[in-house]
Amino acid sequence: MNVLDNLKKIKKLDKRNVLGSIESLALQCQQAWDEVKRIKLPKTYRNVNNVVVSGMGGSGLGGHVIQCLFFNELKVPVKVLNSYDISADVDDKTLFIASSYSGSTEETLRVFKQALARRAKVMIITSNGQLGKWAKKHKVPAYIFEPRYNPCGQARLGLGYSILGQVGLLKKARILNFADRDLEMITKVIIKGHREFGVKMKLNKNKAKKIALSLRNKVPLLVGSEFLAGNAHVGSNQLNENAKNFATYFFIPELNHHLMEGLTHPKAAKTILKFWLIESDFYFPQNQARYQVVKKIIKKNGFGFVSYKAKAKTKLEQSFEVLLLGSYVSFYLAMLNNLDPSRIPWVDYFKKELAKF
Repeated sequence: MNVLDNLKKIKKLDKRNVLGSIESLALQCQQAWDEVKRIKLPKTYRNVNNVVVSGMGGSGLGGHVIQCLFFNELKVPVKVLNSYDISADVDDKTLFIASSYSGSTEETLRVFKQALARRAKVMIITSNGQLGKWAKKHKVPAYIFEPRYNPCGQARLGLGYSILGQVGLLKKARILNFADRDLEMITKVIIKGHREFGVKMKLNKNKAKKIALSLRNKVPLLVGSEFLAGNAHVGSNQLNENAKNFATYFFIPELNHHLMEGLTHPKAAKTILKFWLIESDFYFPQNQARYQVVKKIIKKNGFGFVSYKAKAKTKLEQSFEVLLLGSYVSFYLAMLNNLDPSRIPWVDYFKKELAKF
């Protein structure tokens, strides 16, 4: 039996139940949506010119998804900040969301104070930690959640809290529209995804397992567009952290203006790099055509690729379909790499060493 169909082997490797967190995505979304409804925002939070989301690593993934998924609906621009400093455009007309799963992310703690000093409309999303304490101290609106449905405890597997928490807050600020029926649509597509991508579906019928197998011993290069661009970012992050596998991402049409010329050298790249194309019939027609031409160029340069075309009926549903797929692929690649997907030894080592300075 191959490892991806060997439930005993999977359970042995998955020591902190990453699989349980993936399987609980819909429950995370429901919990976040229900709880954010009870948060009250000052009316002044509805009068803003821009939104800035501060979040590092897994804590920033929700911002990347929202920024792309709701690009054509957001009433003000949304920017994701990955820095120790805020930009000059943050002022009293900025809605500033400090997102830190642990509540102790040093970059986010620093910019939180800067945002307060600029008199921005500040909000917090966290499971507690220092940010949770500061929410009470500074009396700012906060979604402080108990991650009941993220047994592994890793931010990158708490996507439901991050995405729906921010969606709920942005709805309250009247920056985007979202309703109970939207959550129902998400839940249905996630349930369907579990049937198709879950561990009980055998390799020969499981697209997530097949993609993971095709990426084994390769450097995945994820390619997405438009409303699914954030998904490419999330997929790369999870492949890095869950599978301990080097991965990166690019976007069409931007990559057509430079990356293709980079396929010539070094020659060894074609033996290790593999493209993962994330396609959709909702993309702008010219972008859909670009994917077909890109496939030809990839082949002509001797590279391999795997493609997945999202099947759900709306952009919202497709985003969560691909989110779930990416989580499963990263999990299965961890199994193929014979690794516990929850552990992040180099991140832990880095934090310990940085603390010495």
